[in-house]
Amino acid sequence: MPLDILTIPCLSDNYAYAVRDPESGEAAVIDAPETAPILRTLAFNGWSLYQILITHHHPDHVQGLDLLHQAIEAPVIGAKADAHRLPVQLDLGVEEGDAFALGFQPVHVYDVSGHTNGHLAYYFPEGDALFTGDSLMVMGCGRLFEGTAEQMWESLTKLMELPPRTRIYSGHEYTLANAKFALTIEPENKALLDRLEQISRLRKAGEPTMGATLELELATNPFCAQTAPR
Repeated sequence: MPLDILTIPCLSDNYAYAVRDPESGEAAVIDAPETAPILRTLAFNGWSLYQILITHHHPDHVQGLDLLHQAIEAPVIGAKADAHRLPVQLDLGVEEGDAFALGFQPVHVYDVSGHTNGHLAYYFPEGDALFTGDSLMVMGCGRLFEGTAEQMWESLTKLMELPPRTRIYSGHEYTLANAKFALTIEPENKALLDRLEQISRLRKAGEPTMGATLELELATNPFCAQTAPR
C-alpha cells in the first residue's frame, strides 16, 4: 500500500516529515523542529493532520511541538520514557514492540536508544518507510548523548534486519558530510564513490537526500557493517 511522504526542511539542517495514508486521507507529522514550515506544508497540500509522532526529546526535534499542537489538536504519540521531558502531554506513550495505525497504514515502534535513551523509530511496513530520527542516519548514525555504543549497535542491528527495500528518513541533512567520512574508511568502495557523486548532485541542486534504501545503506554506510565494531 503506498504512503505519501513530504520532507519538510526546518531550522538549519533538520527535517520534519508529513506522511499520509492515501486510502483514508489521514496524515501524520513526524517530529516538530519548527511550527511554521509544517503548517505551510500541510495547508499547501490540503492534508488533514491526525497524529504527531515524536522520535526523541531533543529540542531540535520538539521545539515546534507546543505551537503545532495548539494550532492543530492532533494526538501526540511518543516514547513513554520521554513523557516527562516533552513540551506537551502524550496522548499515547509507546515503547518497543508496540504498534498503532495511521488510517489503514500499520506503524511499528522500535526502541533505537543510543543517541538518547528511549529514542524511537517508526516503521511503516506497507509503505516501506522507516523514520529514524537521530539513530540510523542516511550514510551515518547519530552521536551518543545518553546511550552507549553497545546500545547504538543493538539499535542499528535491529533496523538492518528490516526488508532491504525499506527507505530511510532520518532527522538531519548530514548525508554529504557522512559520505565524505565513509570514504576515508573505504576509499576503494565503488558503490560509495558512485553514491558520493549522486549525493553531491542532489545537494548542489538543493534537494534532500532522504529516502535511501536500506539495501544501499548496507552497501555504503560504515555504521551498517555486518559485524560489530571492536
